[in-house]
Amino acid sequence: MLILTASQWAPLTRAHEERADALTAGYRVRKAAGDKHAIEDFLYTYYATRPNQLRRWHPGFGVGLEGPAPHAAWRWYADRDGVISLDRDAYLRDRGDTVRFVHSLLSATASRPAFTGCFGLHEWAMVYQADERRHPLPLRLGRAGTDAVVESHPIRCTHFDAFRFFTDAAAGLNRVQPTRQSQVDLEQPGCLHASMDCHKWAMKLGPAVPGELALDCFALAADVRRLDMQASPYDLSAYGERPVTIETSDGKAEYVSRQRELASRASVLRRRLVETCENVI
Repeated sequence: MLILTASQWAPLTRAHEERADALTAGYRVRKAAGDKHAIEDFLYTYYATRPNQLRRWHPGFGVGLEGPAPHAAWRWYADRDGVISLDRDAYLRDRGDTVRFVHSLLSATASRPAFTGCFGLHEWAMVYQADERRHPLPLRLGRAGTDAVVESHPIRCTHFDAFRFFTDAAAGLNRVQPTRQSQVDLEQPGCLHASMDCHKWAMKLGPAVPGELALDCFALAADVRRLDMQASPYDLSAYGERPVTIETSDGKAEYVSRQRELASRASVLRRRLVETCENVI
């Protein structure tokens, strides 16, 4: 076990808290004012992310802290002869199934080639032939233009948690039919939602994940979400965001370029999450 003295872990804690505060500042201000943001709030509503949760620094499994440290009062930590660290046995009793599932899913995802031919059409399929929308924003191409884009492109979404929001009319157009049971068999590293989900899995693994890795996953998710919505059918001009026009050749090229960059970042974080699972189990 790597043991950090108080003079070593205290500045790490402060730096983590400052970075977390900067990453969540916009949301905290909006929440206090009762305002909404169709792009950024997704990370807090869909993923149920809490700013205070992100702000809590964890050293990660295999690292001990010389006390006194606040971690001693936190769940799954133990104090052994003045060194506070994650209690592996207690953690696995409660979270073992989750750790093994995350390890299985992320290992399988990382083993596949990245597919970058989806062009973010999952967001378009969520509003196809629908009178109601998930966001109170106008459609950039209107109702007929949006439906025409869906009808003129192959839909190949492999991510169940995106597919489950497709309209009934769009679900039948998808070339695969993902289910929760087939999730491990289908997820692939080029998928924007699979990259964004690194944040979800880091939260699920909780204190086993070092604080820096947890915030890196959150920052990636924020960048993925921005592209996800820029490439969507929604008009984001109210937020000062220009569209990625995936219905055009130039828009497709931009989408794929940015998708690959985000997938490359995700591959590094996914590998570190897999290593975290392996170290624990």
